[in-house]
Amino acid sequence: MTSTTERDTQAVSQFVERFGGILADTGVPRMPARILAALLTTDSGRLTAAEIAELLQISPAAVSGAVRYLTTVQIVSREREPGSRRDVFRMRDNVWYETTFRKDQMLGMIDEVLGEGVDALGSDSAAGARLDETREFFRFVHGELGSLLDRWRVHREKWLEER
Repeated sequence: MTSTTERDTQAVSQFVERFGGILADTGVPRMPARILAALLTTDSGRLTAAEIAELLQISPAAVSGAVRYLTTVQIVSREREPGSRRDVFRMRDNVWYETTFRKDQMLGMIDEVLGEGVDALGSDSAAGARLDETREFFRFVHGELGSLLDRWRVHREKWLEER
């Protein structure tokens, strides 16, 4: 493992921009994506707003809006540094599992709403059939995702033990 003093800051910066761009391409707003990538590159997983602004060369207003988004979607938490008035933003523990788990719960709601649409349109109509197939896709993904999350927990425990 590379120590923090041996890191190539330019390479880290390029990674942050590249990974932030990929996250943005998947639907995460651009500035929150960059901040998330930056937080991932810190050993502590924590940065102040001023550190984020300096690291990414962005305005405090951009930081404020982006961390508000990240805290709202529960990827980042806002904490107070002991003995300080400054807020620190930190990656939440097990964030990818938790985010995926919330998506799994959302799939159940999608199934319910799509069922209402199928009932309203009639499953024998072209639109109803399309909604029914969409519903079946989300049911399938919902069923598989629960199993996938269970397998991830087992895999993660084993992986952590081996590290």
